[in-house]
Amino acid sequence: MVALNAHGDVVPPGAGWTTDPYGAAIIDGWMYGRGVAVSKSDICSYAFALAALRDCGAALNGTVELHITYDEETGGEIGPAWLLAQGISKPDFAIAAGFSYGVVNAHNGCLHLEVTVQGKSAHAAQPATGADALEAATGILATLYASRRTLGALVSATPGIGSPQITVGLIEGGINTNVVPDRVTFRLDRRIIPDENPGAVETALTGLIEAEAAKYPGISVTIKRILLALPLVPLPGSERLTAIITSRASEIFGEPVTAKGAPLYTDARHYAAAGIPIVLYGAGPRSIELANAHRADERLDLADLPRATEVVALSLYDLLKPPA
Repeated sequence: MVALNAHGDVVPPGAGWTTDPYGAAIIDGWMYGRGVAVSKSDICSYAFALAALRDCGAALNGTVELHITYDEETGGEIGPAWLLAQGISKPDFAIAAGFSYGVVNAHNGCLHLEVTVQGKSAHAAQPATGADALEAATGILATLYASRRTLGALVSATPGIGSPQITVGLIEGGINTNVVPDRVTFRLDRRIIPDENPGAVETALTGLIEAEAAKYPGISVTIKRILLALPLVPLPGSERLTAIITSRASEIFGEPVTAKGAPLYTDARHYAAAGIPIVLYGAGPRSIELANAHRADERLDLADLPRATEVVALSLYDLLKPPA
């Protein structure tokens, strides 16, 4: 049995759009909208590939399941992870949402931490009577950004992965303009390359934050893990998926389509954790940048959609056709 996994949930649109983020405008052959590339195009591609297999009448030695879930952006724990843990689905292979011009067989892991810096409020006329949580948070953030500048020295051996990354994506705190802030909370995203030990990464990052916070009298810090997603690495059997899909994609797109890693993280890791060989392939553009994924004016080249669908349909046939 082969599972096809794509997700319908999306990140908020954010600012900077030149079109309605939910309008699906088509301009010069590109469709614009939040989720068109990540990954509603894959839902479309997988559904129509499955319909093509059904309608062509070819004998198949197996089945295909659509795993359309809605929590990928928040970790996939109640989507693919739950389906697999409960034994509701037991795939032999899986294909997850991806890009048209490359098969992804490895990707980063990710650590999300919520850091709360606790101080003591005071009147702004007498700030020395308090403990300024924002001042301490500023020091911690400066230390984190300094560490980020060192991460480029570590490059993954897997092509396409690159270096680890760290981003502080959310921050809130303070009481009022004339009050010394008693608490600041921020969340960070640390991308973990397959070459790293996730536990060691978390320990080092936690130690870095705690050491900087200790420099500020009256300040304490609490660090909560929100997410730890392990990197995806190829499993035995995934090479068969890779060979079939790259062959069909190269044929249909008329150019070499190869396998590589990607610097993102996805629900594919849940299938790998269950021992299921999996790769990423779908209707997305050539790259995250070209797709404007997770930023304004996300887009999809509509010419790629039917071709990627054909690749998926023929690859499924190659996987499931009876022995000659």
